[in-house]
Amino acid sequence: MGEGLATVSKSYKVVTYGCQMNVHDSERISGLLEQAGYVRAAEVDDPDVVVFNTCAVRENADNRLYGNLGHLRPVKDKHPGMQIAVGGCLAQKDRSEIVRRAPWVDVVFGTHNIGSLPVLLERARHNSSAEVEILESLDVFPSTLPTRRESTYAGWVSISVGCNNTCTFCIVPSLRGKEKDRRPGDVLAEVRALVAEGVLEVTLLGQNVNSYGVEFGDRLAFGKLLRATGEIEGLERVRFTSPHPKDFTDDVIAAMAETPNVCHSLHMPLQSGSDDVLKAMRRSYRSDRYLGIIEKVRAAMPDAAITTDIIVGFPGETDADFERTLDVVREARFSSAFTFQYSKRPGTPAATMDGQLPKQVVQERYERLIAAVEEITWAENKKLVGEPVEVLVAVGEGRKDERTGRMSGRARDGRLVHFDGGPDAGSIRPGDIVHTVATYAAPHHLNADGAPLAHRRTRAGDAYEAGRVPRTSAVSLGLPTLGAPVAVPTATASACDR
Repeated sequence: MGEGLATVSKSYKVVTYGCQMNVHDSERISGLLEQAGYVRAAEVDDPDVVVFNTCAVRENADNRLYGNLGHLRPVKDKHPGMQIAVGGCLAQKDRSEIVRRAPWVDVVFGTHNIGSLPVLLERARHNSSAEVEILESLDVFPSTLPTRRESTYAGWVSISVGCNNTCTFCIVPSLRGKEKDRRPGDVLAEVRALVAEGVLEVTLLGQNVNSYGVEFGDRLAFGKLLRATGEIEGLERVRFTSPHPKDFTDDVIAAMAETPNVCHSLHMPLQSGSDDVLKAMRRSYRSDRYLGIIEKVRAAMPDAAITTDIIVGFPGETDADFERTLDVVREARFSSAFTFQYSKRPGTPAATMDGQLPKQVVQERYERLIAAVEEITWAENKKLVGEPVEVLVAVGEGRKDERTGRMSGRARDGRLVHFDGGPDAGSIRPGDIVHTVATYAAPHHLNADGAPLAHRRTRAGDAYEAGRVPRTSAVSLGLPTLGAPVAVPTATASACDR
């Protein structure tokens, strides 16, 4: 009987574009497919099902998707029964346009109904026709769905979905909908379940985490949630992304400073240093407010690493506006910044604004911004040379690690660290904790070339070594299954140590 079931198992691959919320959703998509009996495809194999979880924030998102769909068409022609599904923000936006432009796509599903994917795949297979299902509001909160986690040591935990802001450059609210908050008890239960499987680090995730609680009437809910994570035994690191400066409150800074496992790292989007541009963006704060938050954070946590997002070339941005952005960057002393050239997105107010800038102007400003950011991040990293650093060992962080013999991971403040494992390098696993000393600084990372001061083996490292992937269970959704369901291994008991 087991052999008969094995013959009907189908393989899958999920391709993810975009933000952390999409990574979170892709883990749910993988969990749903495995619950339905699919197995993850080996890298060298052509899968039976390919799922694209798309992003619509950048202008080139469309080109990337349709280019990849074009490459898959001959593969599908040679692979009878292969199915292609497109989900995420671009699917929510383009809907049936995807099937019109790529009629070999089998399923299109939106951001509000990822739980429908196995049903839609089965329906498309049965009817031999494309299935397009886009809901306008949330069907099932994504975090209640089964999950196949990508990491044994760090996990995303969604506290809300959607956004109530109306930034003129952003298409996300129209695709993700209004903010919906999870109850604190549900969030903490998911965190405890991850820790029980050995996860050491969680990132609390939302489009605007510090407006969390608006739906159930508690404007201090996010600070309380951070403090509650401090009571979870075995949880060593807590991060969150992304807060909005307009909603940032002093109680959150106090919770960060006073809760031992909350990391002293803050990713807070600036977008522009010009008050005029911020107003045009409808960002609801000004540069003084932003810098005031940073000042308070550093007063409470002098070691805090602050990162940001910045958009260059927003419609109407003048040379003076851009210079003000550079001024704020120099004053804020970011440890890292994600920099973007403004990308016109149809359906957003900014797309029809006067003052759209020429490409060459935007490119020149972008290059100047990158140079300014790297000068600052390099100087800030140099201050850490000679300092001890605690590293959570990671997978695939350093492209040159194989050539240099180094391993990589993240410090508590989020900085990337490449380190020499020393004579015990063979026993250091992803998920373990290493204490070492920074010996060299670059704009985007630190090196630690001496032997580690200490190495602590963890349950997360045990899980990585055993090939286990954390999975969290879900409420029953009545999903169809295909073949034998995948067995979920239980974590072995051992000493617990992003």
